[in-house]
Amino acid sequence: MDDLAGFLRTRRSRVDPASVGIPTERYRRVAGLRREEIAHLSGVSVDYYVRLEQGRATQPSEQVLDALAGVLGLDETERGHLHRLSRKRRRTAKAPGGRVRPELLHVLDLITGAPALIMNHRMDVLAGNRLAELLYGRPLRALNTARHIFLEETDLYAGWEQCTFDVVGHLRLAAGKYPDDPRLASLIGELAMGSERFRRLWARADVRARAHGPKTYRHPLVGLLELHQENFSLPSESGMELLVLSATPGSSSADGLRLLASFAAEKRFDTEQS
Repeated sequence: MDDLAGFLRTRRSRVDPASVGIPTERYRRVAGLRREEIAHLSGVSVDYYVRLEQGRATQPSEQVLDALAGVLGLDETERGHLHRLSRKRRRTAKAPGGRVRPELLHVLDLITGAPALIMNHRMDVLAGNRLAELLYGRPLRALNTARHIFLEETDLYAGWEQCTFDVVGHLRLAAGKYPDDPRLASLIGELAMGSERFRRLWARADVRARAHGPKTYRHPLVGLLELHQENFSLPSESGMELLVLSATPGSSSADGLRLLASFAAEKRFDTEQS
């Protein structure tokens, strides 16, 4: 699903030669740095670096990886990804299971004023509260948000283009952590077959850690919801995160969430009466 050679090639092509002190020629035949240039700057032989990009050299040292990361200008997330890819043939992480502890389900039920859900590394929704179910307009069981964004319900996401960048970057990161996860490989194949945009973004080999930030939805019942997403890693539940989507107090989005919450209350009441 991902490999060290491909990651190095894409990162090398994005380095501005001038940023590392190399005079730029008027007619430069390659984008970014040449192989011999990055080899020189990182202190490795050209032959060894070529073998790295061809997938013929395995298990580079920590020092070599750190030197390459410095020349390539990698951020913390990309550095971690680079190191994981180099270790892939030595040791692979087992894909975590999908069972959510009852105590976590109870925590979800306690969150009543904001959509909240638990998601795994494949972006499968494993559980969610009633407000999250109303936000997505469907049962959360069997919902995969990557598939939802690319193949099913693009209109729900007001910031759709940014969402697609985030999704692909997250799946790239997951592929580096769990290269032997067949369900993850199947999902990536399905998205690549069904979405040209996914194929284009996947070829960029960008990696992104799922982080807090704004998330905007265009909800068919309550209109525009400008929310803030907070991600809480669940340390004892490998690969799982708790996501909570909140609105600024006093905002129209807060009013929209209250309206959705009233729908949730009505739905609960109808269920209890039937």
